[in-house]
Amino acid sequence: MNRQTNNGWHLHPQLAEDTHPVAHFALSELQLMDDANHPWLILVPRVEHAAELIDLSDAQQAELTREIARTSRALQAVFKPHKLNVAALGNLVPQLHVHVIARYEDDIAWPRPVWGMAAAQPYAMEELVRRIQALRDALSS
Repeated sequence: MNRQTNNGWHLHPQLAEDTHPVAHFALSELQLMDDANHPWLILVPRVEHAAELIDLSDAQQAELTREIARTSRALQAVFKPHKLNVAALGNLVPQLHVHVIARYEDDIAWPRPVWGMAAAQPYAMEELVRRIQALRDALSS
């Protein structure tokens, strides 16, 4: 999905290829990373040319913080992780995006970061549908 908005913003092609849509928030698109190794969500603010947090206005930064908290609570409710990792790196994809990842002491990358530790395991369609619905339910409660 390459979502386009009226202000010229669009989801970066790499993010569109690697993720599935979950929710449309006031500021951001919430996407599920297509990697069954980890419950992994990505928030992408719909702000054209935003590459860094400081590219957002103060109000947008505050809204993104609320959306990170909302996303974190949903991951916590659905997956009961040991730890939540929140990061905005953007080294390979320049579009501002925030990773929110549920981590477990027995996951394949613990305690290291998830990047580059194992090949992504795409979701089976049935699991993808179940996972997105569980997240949507948690976000709406």
